[in-house]
Amino acid sequence: MYAVIQTGGKQYRVSQGDTLRVEKLGAEEGASIDIDKVLMVADGDNVTVGTPYVDGGKVTATVKSQGRGKKVKIVKFKRRKQYLKRQGHRQWYTELEITGISAG
Repeated sequence: MYAVIQTGGKQYRVSQGDTLRVEKLGAEEGASIDIDKVLMVADGDNVTVGTPYVDGGKVTATVKSQGRGKKVKIVKFKRRKQYLKRQGHRQWYTELEITGISAG
């Protein structure tokens, strides 16, 4: 059984027991959260697609950790113009472990 969920402006295909990193959520470590933006639930040949979300669909997850990703280096450069600009960015993330999927 798997589901397609939406969080942080992105879509993820998840199954029970999966661990994934999503955009930072305002939840404590060890807390249980419910994601109700479920786009699709598939259980074998039985597939339920929402319009846009599945009615009563819910994915339960536990927050494992919060942190920051690897540094992304940004370089702007123009040749022969004596222009070079460097910048770095580290994105915050929340690591989730999927504990349950219900189709409603």
